[in-house]
Amino acid sequence: MTATPTRTTTAPVTAPVFGEMDRRAVAVARALAMDAVETAGSGHPGTAMALAPVAHLLFQRHIRHDPADAGWEGRDRFVLSCGHASILQYTQLYLTGYGLGLEDLRRFRQLGSLTPGHPELGHTTGVETTTGPLGQGVATAVGMAMALKRDEGRLTGGAAVARAEAPVEVPARTVWVLCSDGDLQEGISYEAGALAGRHRLDNLVVVWDDNSIQIEGSTDLTTREDTAARFAAQGWFVQTVGLGADGDIDTDALDGALSTAHAHDGRPSLIVLKSRIAWPAPNATNTPASHGAPLGAAEVAATKALLDVADEPFTVPADVLEYTRAALGRGAELHRAWDKALAEWKQAHPGLAAARDRAIRPLDPAEAADALPVFEPGAAVAPRDASGQVIQALAERLPRLWGGSADLGDSNRTTIGSGGSFLPADEDDAHGSGRRGLSGRNIHWGVREHAMAAALNGIAIVGYDTPFAGTFLVFSDYERPSLRLASLMRLPVVHVWTHDSVALGADGPTHQPVEHLASLRAMPGLSVVRPADAAETAAAWLTALGRPGPVGLVLARQALPVLPTPADAVREGVARGAYVVAGADDTDGAADVLLLASGSEVSLALGARKALAGRGVTARVVSVPCKDWFAEQDAAYRDAVLPPAVRARVVVEAASVFGWHDLLGDAGRAVTIDGFGTSASASDAMTAMGMTEEAVVTAALESLDVAGSR
Repeated sequence: MTATPTRTTTAPVTAPVFGEMDRRAVAVARALAMDAVETAGSGHPGTAMALAPVAHLLFQRHIRHDPADAGWEGRDRFVLSCGHASILQYTQLYLTGYGLGLEDLRRFRQLGSLTPGHPELGHTTGVETTTGPLGQGVATAVGMAMALKRDEGRLTGGAAVARAEAPVEVPARTVWVLCSDGDLQEGISYEAGALAGRHRLDNLVVVWDDNSIQIEGSTDLTTREDTAARFAAQGWFVQTVGLGADGDIDTDALDGALSTAHAHDGRPSLIVLKSRIAWPAPNATNTPASHGAPLGAAEVAATKALLDVADEPFTVPADVLEYTRAALGRGAELHRAWDKALAEWKQAHPGLAAARDRAIRPLDPAEAADALPVFEPGAAVAPRDASGQVIQALAERLPRLWGGSADLGDSNRTTIGSGGSFLPADEDDAHGSGRRGLSGRNIHWGVREHAMAAALNGIAIVGYDTPFAGTFLVFSDYERPSLRLASLMRLPVVHVWTHDSVALGADGPTHQPVEHLASLRAMPGLSVVRPADAAETAAAWLTALGRPGPVGLVLARQALPVLPTPADAVREGVARGAYVVAGADDTDGAADVLLLASGSEVSLALGARKALAGRGVTARVVSVPCKDWFAEQDAAYRDAVLPPAVRARVVVEAASVFGWHDLLGDAGRAVTIDGFGTSASASDAMTAMGMTEEAVVTAALESLDVAGSR
């Protein structure tokens, strides 16, 4: 009989709901929010003031956390999706003992402070994800909940077992989210909500601040939908909490709703919370202006009088701080209890424990290097097909590898053949492989690229898995906000983007990426890799798994010849971003012209090199799979690959020339595509768009003339 985690049916802390000290702690939190924004001269006080009771309840009674060890494995996760209200989170991190001090609150939004305008992962202890772009926090939290569910599968062997039959006292971990009207108006929230409902993520609780106010006025100006009904239709358990008799949040009702949500099995939970923005400011309450600007000294003073707190900024009574810092003691106890339960589980289930340890240990790509497929020189293999083979090999060695596509698994070649489907624990595997439920390794994202990319970030943040996701390169546009956050947070995620150019053929310009490589390369921290053949594709995967940030693998649909470069040279060359594939003996600038290419155009450049040789021109062909990785190399290596003395250069890429001029120099020419594609066969489309050997030869001769080299 296998074991299953238990979900506690009561809040982990049993203190009375909102006694006098709780009321005072909330008043202090509201005052600190006003003071921080007033001192900074900018910020978002209204939401932080209104939701102070919610944050207090969460951090004091409901979130399983240990402020003394923010990275404790057994903790719940808290996501402030409405990241503009960051001072709300910083105040709780200070009050509960995460290491922030009053001086950090005084320096809110200032250069170099630990309290930036929006929460940033890795910058402030206790912040679980970077938020601010609305909707991102909700979708990232879905990924976190999926990752924790997958780990629940490791604790159970992935089987569907009635909890009462085989209880194991390892409390399940919950992801708690605070979000705003704007979060749920963003389309990503619909995608994410559907995913959470489909996967029955009962470890996800979202509190929606339904305050009916936006920057431009009432939310009635923008929406009349029944948001609660929307989430219920997506499979969520929905509760509503209204205002109390005093006009503030009904904290007793909210506490009960949070406890019910936390204990609820089978569905993610949404709590529709009625609040009043900027409560209890006498003139700012329920005003759009309180969303994103200081209240002003007079309004702050009047509000503090109503709250019965000191008028002096950043005043925290010692007894209030002692009361809120009791979270340290409770956290330590929760920490000890969870660790003890996990140790007992390991002792009771050594087989599962060993498998879990293997699955979540830090990734070492070298473990899989010898398992990568070998591709014979001259063979015609599509890079997307090569990637599919690499994924199968990596999956056998690296149990951390986990992913899927936006309903394009067959086209992207991302399906792990023996992996089964990631589904709720009691559902059969859609692939019929005999594996099922939470142990499945193929995520069926549906046509939801944006939520897929954000959830991928959440999976990576939890840290148990190395996630990947696939779609067509042209649809990476739908992922951009989430890609940007992955880059900002330096998350180790891999995006597989196939159908990389006009060579995808007759689907035409709507599906043929042109500007995408340039725009993605412009994103700091995102490594965009476009392999020239199957061997480079394998090397790109291996390098990607060892990188600290996100990597996008841009893969051709059409078959390309495998180049004769030795495997070791390919791996080193790809890892360094660019290397010589023909003309390596042209040292010290002996080459007349340099042909720089990526992806399928490397073969095109090699053909042009032969044609140029017939005209007495010596050309060096350089494969440039990743410009960013090449830029990381020292000057000696870069100059060895691209001798500065050789001014005649041609860039060959079936995409926009934008972003290549740093390597082109003053005499270079480009054979690129700077207009949309066309509906035709792959070869006809490439010819029609000027991607021919003849065009490369002509460009090389022009560059030689400009450089004065012939």
